[in-house]
Amino acid sequence: MEAMLRVEDIRKSFDGTEVLKGVSLEIYEGEVVVIIGPSGCGKSTLLRCINGLETIDSGKILLRDQVISEKKKDQHLIRQKIGMVFQSYDLFPHMKVMDNLLLGPTKALKRPAEQVREEAMEMLKRVGLYDKAEALPRTLSGGQKQRVALVRAMLMHPDVLLLDEITAALDPEMVSEVLNVVIDLAEQGITMAIVTHEMRFAEAVADRVLFLEQGTIVEEGEPETFFREPRTERARQFLQSFTYASARKTVKRKG
Repeated sequence: MEAMLRVEDIRKSFDGTEVLKGVSLEIYEGEVVVIIGPSGCGKSTLLRCINGLETIDSGKILLRDQVISEKKKDQHLIRQKIGMVFQSYDLFPHMKVMDNLLLGPTKALKRPAEQVREEAMEMLKRVGLYDKAEALPRTLSGGQKQRVALVRAMLMHPDVLLLDEITAALDPEMVSEVLNVVIDLAEQGITMAIVTHEMRFAEAVADRVLFLEQGTIVEEGEPETFFREPRTERARQFLQSFTYASARKTVKRKG
C-alpha cells in the first residue's frame, strides 16, 4: 500500500541551528500518527514544513506521490489538501461562526454557499455547537472556538489534517470536549498527524506514535507497545515524566 504522505530526509535550520535533522516518515490513508517529544524537539516545525508554512532546506515532501515541497507558487493549493489547526483558534473576531466557516470553502474552493452552509450545520451539530452558528467568537469558550476551528478545517475536505497542540491554550475542563471531537474524526477514518502533550489522548487515538528528540525520530511504534515497553532509554525517561492511567481504546474506523 502506497503512503498518502511521505516525508523524505527533510532538514530545516533557523539562524544556523538545525531543528530538523533528516526526518523521514510515512502516513497512510485513514491513519492517525501522533508525534510526541520534549519542547523544542521540532514537532511543530515538522508540521509547518509539511503544510508549507516553512520551507525546507533539503529533502522532499510528497502527497499522493507528487512532490509538494518544491511548488512554492502553489502553496495555497497545497494547503487546501493539507489542513492545519493550531493551538490559537485564528477565527475572525468580527465575523459570526457561520461566516468564518463559509469563507474558505466558498472563496478558495468556489463551492456554493448554501451547500457549504448545510454541511457546516451538520458538522456543528456533530460537535455540539448547532446553536452557535450565528454567535460571535468572543462569546464562545476556548473549547468551543477550537471545535469551530476543527469544523472549519474539515469543511475544506483536506486529504490530511495536521493538529498542532490544539489543547495547549485550553483550560483543563475544556480539553476533553476538543479531544472527543478528534477521536470522532479518527473513527470516521480521517488521516491525521497530531502533535500533542496529552499522553492519555495520544494513547487513545494513535495508530502509530513517533517520538522526536533533538530533531530526529528516535523511536516509533504502535501505542500499545510504545506506552508500555518503549525501546529507548530516552523515551522511557520522557514517559516517566507523565503520570497517567492507560487510556487505550479501540477506535472504530469508518468502513
